[in-house]
Amino acid sequence: MLAETMTALAAAGGTAVVQAAGTDAWAGARQRVARLLSRGDGQREHAQLDRLDRTADALDSAGGDEADQVRLVHAEGWRSRFEMLLEDLDEPAREEAAAELRALVAEAHTAVGSSSTQVEGNVFHGPVAIQVGDHNRQDNHFGPGA
Repeated sequence: MLAETMTALAAAGGTAVVQAAGTDAWAGARQRVARLLSRGDGQREHAQLDRLDRTADALDSAGGDEADQVRLVHAEGWRSRFEMLLEDLDEPAREEAAAELRALVAEAHTAVGSSSTQVEGNVFHGPVAIQVGDHNRQDNHFGPGA
């Protein structure tokens, strides 16, 4: 089981993927996510690129009332992929992947934030909240022992 901060980071990563889709930051984010999740396996990287393209297409074609639900579903799917990656790695590799994921989240937030007036980069998952943006990061833990 992942530490709460890693779970929150995975959720922030899922949100970052959805936020970056359809923006100028998408090409770079797409490559970076695929590389991170494939861990050097070319065939797996190609599969991740296909998944990312399907996400971008779904977000692009969603409209009206459906758009929010589509964003949530895809953010959750990417969160799950990031969680599985982090769970499967030993501690040194997990820390390296987490650093890559933090950088991806920060870059996506910066790229999207520069063209948006929305509050973005906030993730609430269980007793942990994570907020990333403007070259800062804040982790809040709630409950006993926080």
